[in-house]
Amino acid sequence: MSLSSEKIWLDHNKELRSFILSKIKDKDVSNDILQDVFVKVHTNIGTLKDEEVVKQWVYQITRNMINDHFRKNKFMLDANEIDLPEIKSESNNMQFEKCLGSFVKELPVIYKEAITQIELRNRSQLDLSKELKLSYSATKSRVQRARELLKKKFLECCNVSTDKYGNVISFLEKNTCSTCSI
Repeated sequence: MSLSSEKIWLDHNKELRSFILSKIKDKDVSNDILQDVFVKVHTNIGTLKDEEVVKQWVYQITRNMINDHFRKNKFMLDANEIDLPEIKSESNNMQFEKCLGSFVKELPVIYKEAITQIELRNRSQLDLSKELKLSYSATKSRVQRARELLKKKFLECCNVSTDKYGNVISFLEKNTCSTCSI
């Protein structure tokens, strides 16, 4: 096969840059993802069997990298994004952490372990699946279910504002919430 990662870069980098930027909306992050895509392309070019599917292959890598970016950053909050006039930023962050900790403690053990290991200790789902002797798919399902349960608890207890990507930008405890007030 005469295909090289350099040729793929020359043929597709501008189009991919625009595609990534349309999904991420942050030029620096988009450039980082584009670079990671081409590292992966360069590393895995030997696995490509058919030159006619190179564009689909590169776009699949790109979509996976974008999804990984959103998955990795789902629960990460920038302290500067939380701005509630009633509460100082420091105490708001502390209150958020207190609520999150209380909600995690309320989860069934299997979900508590999954979300703690993946989101709070930055372990990979693959490593956790091996440790728990579960299939990768079952581990992913557990983590997803834990995220859904946490989201449900937050929505029941707090007024939550999110951006168009689902990232929390502010929250305010409802008067009826007893979990965060503990």
